Amino acid sequence: MLQRLLPALDGHAPRQRVVSRSERDCPLHLEIVERDRYTQTLRLTYEFVDEAGVRRQPDLWVRLYRDASVAEALECSQRPPWEAEDDADPAAHAFLSAQWRRNLLLNKWLDYLLDRGHAFDAAPSLQPAPA
Repeated sequence: MLQRLLPALDGHAPRQRVVSRSERDCPLHLEIVERDRYTQTLRLTYEFVDEAGVRRQPDLWVRLYRDASVAEALECSQRPPWEAEDDADPAAHAFLSAQWRRNLLLNKWLDYLLDRGHAFDAAPSLQPAPA
């Protein structure tokens, strides 16, 4: 599903921040946070502006593993560090449980975004995000 949302994102995309506009949804903001040889970290969010400033919801960070063609939903720009002592380590179980929920959220949100007509490609609806 992520490849359908980001068909032109080949790891060498010229833009760092872009916005997908859909007639049936809020503008979707994409920021390429980091590029490495085999991975790319990006941020997908809606941005709401009110008297308190800019509010991003959901504010989902995603790591793409281009060589394996998979994506992982991150809580923030980097995975929280933890070291499992053994298979019964409660910190490991809590982390994996939270990771499962984030990936489920990513999958459902991607399905919703595609249903609403979002896409980041060379189409006219794709415009650079304001700085």
